[in-house]
Amino acid sequence: QVQLVESGGGLVQPGGSLRLSCTASGNIFTINTMGWYRQAPGKQRDLVADITSGGSTNYADSVKDRFTISRDNAKNTVYLQMSSLKPEDTAVYYCNAAVLSSRMYFAPYWGQGTQVTVSS
Repeated sequence: QVQLVESGGGLVQPGGSLRLSCTASGNIFTINTMGWYRQAPGKQRDLVADITSGGSTNYADSVKDRFTISRDNAKNTVYLQMSSLKPEDTAVYYCNAAVLSSRMYFAPYWGQGTQVTVSS
């Protein structure tokens, strides 16, 4: 059993900043890619950013130069620093991780989601 727990969401004014955290725990041998996705009401869930265990990053065009993803492999934790937030960043943010467990294959796991609301 693997659990991903997110924290750090909330209400922020346009132009503000928030930092999301997600920690994986449980039956974990190693974690490959970790990432953040978001889903606004009535829309599909889209990739925001992801990061490999080696530190290579990938960002959606809409968040480049505003968001920064990082991770602490020793803590099985991924972070998303969000700056210059816009109302269109409002969504539920989900953490995702590709985890190798005792099942001996990499499987995707999801967090429960954390709400980010950007509004004045």
